[in-house]
Amino acid sequence: MAQITAAMVKELREITGAGMMDCKKALAETDGDKEKAIDYLREKGIAKAEKKAGRIAAEGAVAAYVSADGKTAALAEINSETDFVAQNENFKSLTAKIVKHIAEVAPADMDALNDSLLDGKKVSEVITEAVASIGEKIDIRRFERYSVADGRMASYIHMGGKIGVIVELSGGSEELGKDIAMQIAAAAPTSVDRSGVTEEELAHEREILRAQALEEGKPEKIVDKMVEGRMNKYYQEKCLVEQTFVKDPDKTIQDVLAGDEVHRFARFQLGEGIEKKEEDFAAEVAAQIKG
Repeated sequence: MAQITAAMVKELREITGAGMMDCKKALAETDGDKEKAIDYLREKGIAKAEKKAGRIAAEGAVAAYVSADGKTAALAEINSETDFVAQNENFKSLTAKIVKHIAEVAPADMDALNDSLLDGKKVSEVITEAVASIGEKIDIRRFERYSVADGRMASYIHMGGKIGVIVELSGGSEELGKDIAMQIAAAAPTSVDRSGVTEEELAHEREILRAQALEEGKPEKIVDKMVEGRMNKYYQEKCLVEQTFVKDPDKTIQDVLAGDEVHRFARFQLGEGIEKKEEDFAAEVAAQIKG
């Protein structure tokens, strides 16, 4: 049996919004497995359906670039150690230069990007020089690049680089492209439409919703029908075209597109999936004194 620590309970509480005792019980029931504990809380109807990002700790910026003809777009997340450096003009200039470079040279992967030449130097060397100049570790964490012969690209950066989006549309105006990119930034869909939701995701969600319905005391014979009804809400949250338009709640994104199509999109949120080490300065000082 895994030991359930206060830190584990605190993290689960931040993610789910559930009470401390509920989180402690969920961890105890799932042998300390965080993901299973989240599902347990959802099944009991205690946690919200959507996991909260919690405290995202990695600093830096998400940067986007769209070519002048609107046919090519790139999105990149570049991390620094502190937000102070992320606001540095040299860092901002570096991120803008790198994301434009990605759009122009179309690297196949991170290794190819690091080996490509930018201003006569390898990108890896440009980063090394920036680290020496700025005084912090800097990493290109990930990138995405789209290119299309027909249609248009659009991008949106939220909160100075906390969230970034690029999206490919079949047509429409520049304003439509920006509206769709803003929607993706705000509502965080995971697919364009239902075809983009995997069978694994659907099976997992149905299992959660079924457990919820049984927990509520609903009769077994109507549970499956209830689950399918609730799955429609799931699609409305996850599928872009079924979402309510943030700028006009009377419309869905399908309505806003009015015959145009979204083919694909990429959405990066700064630091998602990265846990920052919490510094215990008192312990650090004590260790140095003892040393």
